[in-house]
Amino acid sequence: MRDWYSHAMTLSIDPSSSTPPFEQVRRGVIAEVRSGELVAGSRLPTVRALADQLGLAVNTVARAYRELESDGVIETRGRNGSVVLASGDSIHRSIEAAARQYADLVAELGVAPVDALAIVTAALSA
Repeated sequence: MRDWYSHAMTLSIDPSSSTPPFEQVRRGVIAEVRSGELVAGSRLPTVRALADQLGLAVNTVARAYRELESDGVIETRGRNGSVVLASGDSIHRSIEAAARQYADLVAELGVAPVDALAIVTAALSA
């Protein structure tokens, strides 16, 4: 039987992770979009097919797909399945916008870039 989707998902789930499985799926799809493995128009596996592949409940994958759709990464087209949107990853764009705002604030306050970077690194590590 031929797969109807255009990309074999290379996702894996770490059951020992503190990150919920739906979030692991969401992050995995976003990572594949960012890396170029999934391009605009790529069709994703059905919720049921991906759930079977990953050994997850159908509702877990469905939640990940809903979150991805809410993030503007994919669009679900009913019987035509879910596809990656040309707009790509809205989360990445949001982070870039926040970084630009932070850089503007750092400059306005006269904080040295190396100090600002150390602050961000510490915050991300917390």
